[in-house]
Amino acid sequence: MTDIEKRGGALGVEFRAESDKRTLTGYAVVWDSDTTISDYFVERIAPGAFTKALRGDILALVNHDTGRVVGRTRSGTLRLAEDSRGLKVEIDIPDTTDGNDLWTLVERGDVSGMSFSFRATKQEWDDTGDLPHRTVIEAELFEVTATPIPAYPDTSLALRSLEAARTEARTAEYRKAENKAAAERRIAGKRAAMEQTFRGITAGRHAS
Repeated sequence: MTDIEKRGGALGVEFRAESDKRTLTGYAVVWDSDTTISDYFVERIAPGAFTKALRGDILALVNHDTGRVVGRTRSGTLRLAEDSRGLKVEIDIPDTTDGNDLWTLVERGDVSGMSFSFRATKQEWDDTGDLPHRTVIEAELFEVTATPIPAYPDTSLALRSLEAARTEARTAEYRKAENKAAAERRIAGKRAAMEQTFRGITAGRHAS
């Protein structure tokens, strides 16, 4: 799927070890936090944007690599929850090469950010400011990731989202104008028919 966007930030990753269980925790998303996407537009994620998505099967990966799975919601090794701050992540790290490497890198501070992949399904755009503002109201969520580079790499996809939104807005305005013109034509036609009927009645009265 080519329209999946990646986002992230240096939100911090914490770790805790209880007996044989190792868990990484952090936030993949913070609600209503404005982020400028490569000077194209400002984006924020609205609270509750992933409520529906959390019912699905979501992966925890290392650096967005689907070949390096370290958790999964279906198995209970990845737990996601929306709270007042954002989308909270808990990953039970496995005793695998990727899991052990990730645990060591987080302990050392080499990996300190989280990222996520999503597709916006409901969004709003505001073009009134210096930069357009995008609010993601609802989105599909595909994976969360612990990463050393929690930047915003997929700006080209985000830019396409902006252009698509503008095209949709232009199309909506065009349809609105067409519907208005069609309605005005129907009203004018009904008025003309009524006038003709009225004239016919009046002419009949004069003739009698």
